[in-house]
Amino acid sequence: MVAPRYNLARFDFVSIRLAVACAQTGSLTSAAHDCNLVLPAASRRLRELESALGDTLFERHSRGLVATAAGRAFVRHGLALLQEMDNLVADLADIRQGIVRHIQLCASTAAINQFLPPLLAAYAELRPDVHVEVEEQVSEHVVTALREGRADIGAFVEGPDTRGLEVRDFRKDELVLVLPAGHRLAGRTPIPFVETLDEQWISLNAGAAMLQQQQQAALAAGRNFKLRMQVRSFDAVGHMVASGLGIAALPKGAGLPIMRAMKLTWRPLADPWAHRQLQIGIRPESDPAVLGLQEFLCTPSRNAKGD
Repeated sequence: MVAPRYNLARFDFVSIRLAVACAQTGSLTSAAHDCNLVLPAASRRLRELESALGDTLFERHSRGLVATAAGRAFVRHGLALLQEMDNLVADLADIRQGIVRHIQLCASTAAINQFLPPLLAAYAELRPDVHVEVEEQVSEHVVTALREGRADIGAFVEGPDTRGLEVRDFRKDELVLVLPAGHRLAGRTPIPFVETLDEQWISLNAGAAMLQQQQQAALAAGRNFKLRMQVRSFDAVGHMVASGLGIAALPKGAGLPIMRAMKLTWRPLADPWAHRQLQIGIRPESDPAVLGLQEFLCTPSRNAKGD
């Protein structure tokens, strides 16, 4: 079977962007405006693009445009092409500014809230030629992103399966019980987690190391963990507790400012798992820039909040 021949000269990025905008807005007028084209020029470009492809990309209706099957396929690949072009332009701009390497860092909420910002600021001064991009995820998803190649380096709470990765210890933190002021469990002495299990709990979303530790501890005690709400951030946990919706556990270093601002109280947890090890992981084939960042972050003398 002979593959169809397309007139690639008509596959310019303006026309591709126009087709994508048509699919997103359902309107040629709006798409033309978004692409800084007058309406007749946009209409001509769309017709020429369909002619070059030999397929109709959109069905025309009185209410606007609806992508055909060919149109949906074109838009899917067109978006990828446009993203790659945007990435190329950004990379060239970075090179002109002296940035020669981008590193994708995926980090847990605990690592970001307690330790990473001052370290990354110091690293940016030390290595202005390396641009570190940060994505926040729960610890389990950090390790998955690292293993699947969507991240170059990961910072997470010890617990997920890290076989096949090169992992080093980073920092330690401590989980404490977070309570509304005047709560019956308020006190100064460490409290065993099992004594809190009659309460409704607020925790982070699935995959968070903290939630997994809580669930495992309740299971080991043969008790039900009454998880009432799951949220994405430490701040959201604090707001829920302050509203009287339940109790929670937070890393002490990140939780204290939240508790002060929301007039909450805290109590130490007596369980060994409340004292946690954070780690930095990379893949074995990592290049020198990633190895250098791991070494920088894991050097104990680095000045970071919570050391």
